[in-house]
Amino acid sequence: MTETRRPVATRRGDAAPEPPRHELPALDEAALAAARAADRLLAAATEAGSERWAAVLAPIPGRLRDDPPAALAGTARRARAIYGPKDSIRDALPDELTLPFRDALDRLLRELARLEAEGG
Repeated sequence: MTETRRPVATRRGDAAPEPPRHELPALDEAALAAARAADRLLAAATEAGSERWAAVLAPIPGRLRDDPPAALAGTARRARAIYGPKDSIRDALPDELTLPFRDALDRLLRELARLEAEGG
């Protein structure tokens, strides 16, 4: 799956550059909250010996911390996909860890949708 990134201005007339995350505090905080929840989930998967879920989760916290705004939507959607109807991380790890991560991802996705609706 390829990621769609917003173009960055390189010369006059190009698309406006994407604002850095620190200029979008609500988005940045939502992404960082999701990263903290992902850290807890990754630690639990590792401790439980769930190699499959640990491997799936391993890149997510760093991407949630570091991805530019245009890449966050793809990261959040991929992370949200671990809550599938037939194969879900909730089957392997406790709800007290999986549900806060899911909720943090949903908040992040809502914030991304709000920014997009505002033209950002």
